[in-house]
Amino acid sequence: KTTNGKRKRTKAREEPEKEKGSDLLKLKALSDGPPRELKIRLIKVESGDRETFIASEVEEKMIPLKEISIKNTATEVIRACKASRVKGKFRESYLLPAFSVKPRITTNNPIPREKLNPPTPSIYLESKRDAFSPALLQFCTDPKNPITVIRGLAGSLRLSLGLFSTKSLVEANGEHAVEVRTQVQQPSDENWDSTGSTQTWPCESSRSHTTIAKYAQYQASSFQESLQVCPRKPCSRLKPTPGWYSKNIIKFGTNIDLSDPKRWKPQLQELLKLPAFMRVSSTGNMLSHVGHTILGMNTVQLYMKVPGSRTPGHQENNNFCSVNINIGPGDCEWFAVHESYWETISDFCEKHGVDYLTGSWWPILDDLYRSNIPVYRFIQRPGDLVWINAGTVHWVQAVGWCNNIAWNVGPLNPFQYQLALERFEWNEVKKVKSIVPMIHVSWNVARTVKITDPDTYKMIKYCLLQSMKHIQILRDQLVTAGKKISYQSRVKDEPAYYCNECDVEVFNLLFVTSENGSRKTYVVHCEDCARLRSQNLSGVVVLEQYRMDELMSVYDNFVLVRKRMKAPFYTH
Repeated sequence: KTTNGKRKRTKAREEPEKEKGSDLLKLKALSDGPPRELKIRLIKVESGDRETFIASEVEEKMIPLKEISIKNTATEVIRACKASRVKGKFRESYLLPAFSVKPRITTNNPIPREKLNPPTPSIYLESKRDAFSPALLQFCTDPKNPITVIRGLAGSLRLSLGLFSTKSLVEANGEHAVEVRTQVQQPSDENWDSTGSTQTWPCESSRSHTTIAKYAQYQASSFQESLQVCPRKPCSRLKPTPGWYSKNIIKFGTNIDLSDPKRWKPQLQELLKLPAFMRVSSTGNMLSHVGHTILGMNTVQLYMKVPGSRTPGHQENNNFCSVNINIGPGDCEWFAVHESYWETISDFCEKHGVDYLTGSWWPILDDLYRSNIPVYRFIQRPGDLVWINAGTVHWVQAVGWCNNIAWNVGPLNPFQYQLALERFEWNEVKKVKSIVPMIHVSWNVARTVKITDPDTYKMIKYCLLQSMKHIQILRDQLVTAGKKISYQSRVKDEPAYYCNECDVEVFNLLFVTSENGSRKTYVVHCEDCARLRSQNLSGVVVLEQYRMDELMSVYDNFVLVRKRMKAPFYTH
């Protein structure tokens, strides 16, 4: 019995050791990446009536990493990465070098004063057919047109804007949360400091919260008060007299989330009447390929306003396009500047002590005119849709009492994609979070969308190439240093990841720590921030969400699709 017992215990000890060895072999196999292949060429040799074959190994030419381009296969990319043995952090842009689709707009030649207020492109739709015309999409997304007003869109599509009226909103969900911005009411082309002595760029407001029902009461009482101040019949489309603005404190109901399809079903269904390129979700919209909700971008937001309510100057998150519909009954006044001037405006913000990307600012028009910057200025009436093109700098003020709805769109064209990636990289420099995870989105687009535009294809393919290089080089460095990489595949609707410290997007290789020793609380870091915590990454688990061969397959299968030519029309 004793002997048998010893044997049993010995066997029990041996089995875990075997399993442990097996696990190490599996780990090594995973860490090594895709298996290498030995390519053999069979050469036929004829001798009289006999045929023999000689096996000859094919020598594969090694391509230096610096010579790798989007023309190379994924296997060639990975082989070049492994051979390069890059030391230290590998840093290269995701943007295709020396390639730009931006229109050339010169700022050196002085523009006459009358041309500094150019006419805003306005399209008047007469029918539903006009709204769905390919020419409308082409015009709105033309890089030379920073902003387009589509007049009477609601009428031509028979959109029931009443669904978004204050009365309907209260009836639908009166207790819904509203963010409130308390502001000083003043003329749209002025922005005075707190003393009222000089004009300035910072545009201050304080934040609080209320409900739709309570803001509706405020909106209605504000209108009633205006009747007492100005006994004449009020016209919501007329700007009140300057004296009416002085030192008047107003409240602006902003960022009201209409994403819930159960609570806002009639409202969201009504928006399906829009042309595909304007819809909240469509195949050609990059934001429909994020795979999770980004509030206010791939969902609808509502704004409830009284006269003077201000949306300060900004470019949309990651320079994406935007759609804005005025529900009415009052008007809104818009100001817009082409994307090519954003750096000059950013310099003005810095000069006035306000952060361009995260601060609240209202441009002084004379500053822009003196800098040779044309400003589009126009009125948006009820039923008008404003299309804000990629990267356009804009700011808006309510003229009357009105509601607006808005969301973002990412058309898959080269101008939009280039600007989105540029801002993605600039945000990283400025330590600002990119609300759109561009690397994650680019891989998702490559998996699911057929790209027919050559420039868009080149840019996305190059981004995937750079992403693959970053991943493989980092992977090799971790394995060489003896760091275990654990595979954990993504699950459905899992969001993209950002570094807990610096807010940079973290794609595929996640550096994870457990906070306060809790097994339930895990935090993701980028490599840099993980090494700041521990240079040798002790206490850091490295998770891999995609196997390398999976990414290689996506990369190789992402090809430019040729447009199908329409069949010729023949008459007899």
